[in-house]
Formats: sequence, structure tokens, C-alpha cells
Amino acid sequence: MSWPAAEGDRVAGFSLRHVREAGIPARRRASKAGTALLDRWLLVQRDNEKPATPAHLWLASLPGTARPALQRLVRLAKTRWAVETGYRELKDTLGIDHFEGRTWPGWHRHVTLVTAALLFLAEHRARTPKHAAPA
Repeated sequence: MSWPAAEGDRVAGFSLRHVREAGIPARRRASKAGTALLDRWLLVQRDNEKPATPAHLWLASLPGTARPALQRLVRLAKTRWAVETGYRELKDTLGIDHFEGRTWPGWHRHVTLVTAALLFLAEHRARTPKHAAPA
């Protein structure tokens, strides 16, 4: 895939393309709905080391007629990384998966305390300068 400068909007290695979903499942969905094939937006992230190869692809099911803001789509696509990082910290550092009880109130208390601990850590990191030495 080539990356000509004139094609689509770009923000920091991202490109937005208007595409039409194809294939037999898409035709079946379109015929059941009584509409034409669905227009989609394809968000492409370039690989800096291999410019001809896309690093990541996202297919957005937004209406094809309205052009979405590229920066907003990039932010939404990258939100998944923040969610996965937060969940990994909940699981590895704070022990959300260590609950072995059998009651709803016990599980609810455990999850509430672990979530409060994550909030405390996030607030502490936000207030502590990165260059400060640990005490």
C-alpha cells in the first residue's frame, strides 16, 4: 500500500479512508435491511519503520456521509490501550482476580476496594512529578 501525500487527512502517521464493505455477509445484511452496501471509514496507522505497511487498522461504522474528525477517531481507537493497561494493573498489581468468595456482597466490596486503590494510584501519579526521586 502506498502513502501518497494527497490522499486523505493525516495526523501523526494516521490516515482516514472512505471504504465500502464488501463480501457475501455484507450483501446479505444490506439486502435484509433493504439498503445499499454499507459505507465505512477505515482508520490506518502507519508503521514508521516500514512506511508501505500499515501497523494497525480500525473499521469505523459511522455514517458514510458525515466525515468524522480524524483526531477524535484516533483518540477513540487508542482508548483501548488505556483500558487494557488499567485492567492489567488492576489484575497484576492490585489483585482484582484474587477474590475467592461466593457472595455478591463480598465480590462487590472487593471490586470496590480495588477500584478505589486504582483511583488513589492514578491521583498520586498525576500529582507526583516524574522527575522527583522516590522518598
